[in-house]
Amino acid sequence: MYNTYTARQAIFDHKKNVIGYEILFRDSTDNQFPDIDLDIATSKLIIQNHLLDDITSLCLDKKAFINFNEQSLINKFPLMFNKSNLVIEVMGYQSTSSRLLKIIEFYYSKGYEIALSEYDLNEKWDELLPFVTYLKIDMEKTNAKRLFPLLDKFKSFDVKLVAEKVETRYQQQSLAEIGFNYYQGFFYHEPEIIKGQVIAPIKTQMLQLMSETFNAPINFNKIAEIISHDVNLSISLLKMVNNVSTGISVEIHSLNQAAAYLGEDKLKQFVLILALSQLTSEKNDEAAKQALITAKLMSLIAIRQPAFNGINDFAFVTGLLSSIDVILGMPIEDVISYLPMDDRINQALIEHKGQLGELLVLCSDYIVGTGDNLQQLMQSYDISSEFLHTEFVQASNWCKSLNL
Repeated sequence: MYNTYTARQAIFDHKKNVIGYEILFRDSTDNQFPDIDLDIATSKLIIQNHLLDDITSLCLDKKAFINFNEQSLINKFPLMFNKSNLVIEVMGYQSTSSRLLKIIEFYYSKGYEIALSEYDLNEKWDELLPFVTYLKIDMEKTNAKRLFPLLDKFKSFDVKLVAEKVETRYQQQSLAEIGFNYYQGFFYHEPEIIKGQVIAPIKTQMLQLMSETFNAPINFNKIAEIISHDVNLSISLLKMVNNVSTGISVEIHSLNQAAAYLGEDKLKQFVLILALSQLTSEKNDEAAKQALITAKLMSLIAIRQPAFNGINDFAFVTGLLSSIDVILGMPIEDVISYLPMDDRINQALIEHKGQLGELLVLCSDYIVGTGDNLQQLMQSYDISSEFLHTEFVQASNWCKSLNL
C-alpha cells in the first residue's frame, strides 16, 4: 500500500450547483503541481484514481475534467474511462493542426465530451468548435468583453463557456451577464487535496487475475493474456502444466493452450494460489499459509460432508480469501470491491453468515485452536474430531507440497 494525493476543484453553474470537478495530479500534501512531465502526471493520475481506485467516487458521481496533452491522447488514455464520467480537457496546443483535428474527431465519434482548455478567442480554433462541448477561458489572460462578438457563433455550435480563475462575486455576476455558463476559481472552491491509499500495481494485477477466475464460463484467453504480462507467472503456468499427471505427452505451444490444457478446475486453483503467493510478503507469510490451509480444509469438508454439497464450488475460494484483508492491509469490504464474487462468498467473508460463513468459522477456529462456536458447529453438521483432524493434516500437507 502507498499514499496517493489528488486535488480536485469544483466547476459550478450560475446557481452554484456543482457540474463536475477538474482532477489535478499531486505528489504530496503541497497543493501545487509537481515539477514533472505532464505525460507522467496524467499516467499517474489515471493509475491512482481510475485503475486502482474509483474516479466516480472521487468526483461524487459528477463529471471528471482531466487534462490530456497530445501524447496522452495518441496513447488513447481517455478510452480507459467511461465516456459518461469524463470530460477530455485538451491542452498544451498553441495552434490547431490536421493531426489535432483528427484526434478531436476520433474522441467525438466515440461519444466523449471535449473541453478546449486555454482558449484564447482566436479564430484559428473555429474548425474544432463542431466537436467541442466546453471552452475554458482564463480570466487572468482574457478580457471577457472581447467575447460579445463571438457569442452567436458559440451558440450555433452549442458550446458552453467555462470561466477559469474567477476570484470575486462581482466578477462572477459580470461574467454571467456576458454569457458564461460555468465558473471555476478560488472564489468558489480552492483545490482540495484528497489523500488516499491504493494497492501497488503488481497487487492490482494479481487481484485482476483472481477476478477473472470468478467469471463463468472462465475465459482462458483472458487469463493467459494477464499471465503473459509477467515472466514469472508465465513460467509458473508452464511448470504447472508439466506437473499435471495425465499419462499423455503434450507439446505446449502457447500460454492459451497451457491454460486450456489444465482445465477449468485446475486452472482456477493454480491462478488463485499463484496470485495469493504474489500478494504475500514476509510480514504476512503466516497469514497466507493459514489461508491456503483454510481453503483446502473447507474444500475437503465440502466435498466429503453431504451437508455442504451445495457450496462445493465456493469453499476453496472463500478459504483462500479469508486472510486477504490481513495480507493487503485493507478492509475486506474494500478488497471485495475489486472482485466480482457471488453474494454467498461476500456474506461469508464479511459477516461470517450463511452455510459458507459457518464452514469458514468452523475451519478457521479449528486451525487457530480458538473460538466459542467450534463445538456447536461440529455438532450441527455432525463432524467428528477425528474426521476434522484427518482432513486438517491432509490440508496442511497439501499446503507444504506447494513449496511457495
